[in-house]
Amino acid sequence: MKSIMVVGTTSHAGKSLITTAICRILSRRGWRVAPFKGQNMALNAYVTANGGEMGYAQAVQAWAAGVVPWVEMNPILLKPQGDMTSQVIIKGRPVGKVNAADYYEQYFEMGWRTIEESLQHLSTEFDLLVCEGAGSPAEINLKHRDLTNMRVAKYLNAPTILVVDIDRGGAFAHVVGTLELLEPDERQLIKGIVINKFRGQRSLLEPGIKWLEDRIGIPVVGVIPYFQETFSAEDSLDLLERNSLKTQADLNIAVIRLPRIANFTDFDPLESEPTVSVKYLSPKQDLGHPDAVIIPGTKTTVADLLLLQRSGMAEAIQNYAASGGTVLGICGGYQMLGQMIADPEGVEGQAGRFQGLNLLPIRTVITGQKIARQRQVTSNYPQMGLPVNGFEIHQGRSRVEQQGDSKAFQSLFDDVNLGLVDSCQSVWGSYLHGLFDNGPWRRAWLNRLRQQRGLKSLPTGVANYREQREQILDSLATEVENYLDLTPFLP
Repeated sequence: MKSIMVVGTTSHAGKSLITTAICRILSRRGWRVAPFKGQNMALNAYVTANGGEMGYAQAVQAWAAGVVPWVEMNPILLKPQGDMTSQVIIKGRPVGKVNAADYYEQYFEMGWRTIEESLQHLSTEFDLLVCEGAGSPAEINLKHRDLTNMRVAKYLNAPTILVVDIDRGGAFAHVVGTLELLEPDERQLIKGIVINKFRGQRSLLEPGIKWLEDRIGIPVVGVIPYFQETFSAEDSLDLLERNSLKTQADLNIAVIRLPRIANFTDFDPLESEPTVSVKYLSPKQDLGHPDAVIIPGTKTTVADLLLLQRSGMAEAIQNYAASGGTVLGICGGYQMLGQMIADPEGVEGQAGRFQGLNLLPIRTVITGQKIARQRQVTSNYPQMGLPVNGFEIHQGRSRVEQQGDSKAFQSLFDDVNLGLVDSCQSVWGSYLHGLFDNGPWRRAWLNRLRQQRGLKSLPTGVANYREQREQILDSLATEVENYLDLTPFLP
């Protein structure tokens, strides 16, 4: 089938962003296009309509292409969970847990069959695939078992873009070195180089471009200027480089950067709010006095809870809540806010019972059976009757304990299993990912914080984040299209 492959000289070169932009560019030109990434290692996940898990980046790329996300667009998802082990998800369903040393022995053949099946399925529905690689295609110790890069490109005979990040330095060496380490049949598929994250005048780069093209015999088809990434990267290392530019924001929200933080895409809508500054804090940092503290989702709830307790952050959050501060836990963070978490089977690695932060009256049991599904509910708080859409991904079952004062805690939604809030609306917990995507609910929640600061409320009649995301995708595509020549890659 018709396809384009996007690989990078390194991780974080900008493959996902370029792939996303190309999906929207070609969709606007009338192609029925779909993204594809054979194997993805990420803790940012999305749940499809049929309850399958896939990488969130591929879901964004599907939306960029104007199509519904399918698990076939990311048939293999690896979710790291510590101790060099990962949960393996094949076509949206968890099939096991494996350590890095045994993964390829146990799953390589199954993985490639799954990739072939997914590509064949997509070929019957779409005109063109835009495929993304992972890391570098030239890791010589891994090439023989690489399911994601040039093996896919060769299978599809896909003209391939090689993306290099010039902002980190060494771009020309990265390109030349990568091409030198590719096999001849792989190198022949590289039809263009994209220099990404360029700062400065293009004219000053021209001598280097000419030298590179003369040296490698492959054209530079794009020089993309540096701009802030508009979507969360797949790797949580991105959070180390993320600094809020809103020095005069009305509200400051701290998100605890857990070691195995998952679905930090939940907070993209908050970062898009002009009056909100989001700061990611290491558990070892001082909590300070933010307007709200969020404990996000995690792939290893127990291990990250224990780290919060050892580092002193758990006590800091408890003291913050006792002084009237607003605390919100999402998914694993919600479980941590409870009285106890039990993992009797050692699903996360360490069997036992563990004391929670005791801020919500719930007890959680980690089980081997995962819940992954989309949800449509109605809010009780902070405003009654707001429609809320999101999705669940968790392996714990939480039970609300009987309370002496039944009014002390209330159901956050019309389904009590999805979350609780205390009577003062200061401690919140929910299993729902994508909560802040819901514009009216997000604004109502922020207005509670604004009232505490004596600030005027924001209008709540705003669109959901998906509409803003569409504008961002259009802007991204327009920006990239100005600097990228796709002619060598299209039939």
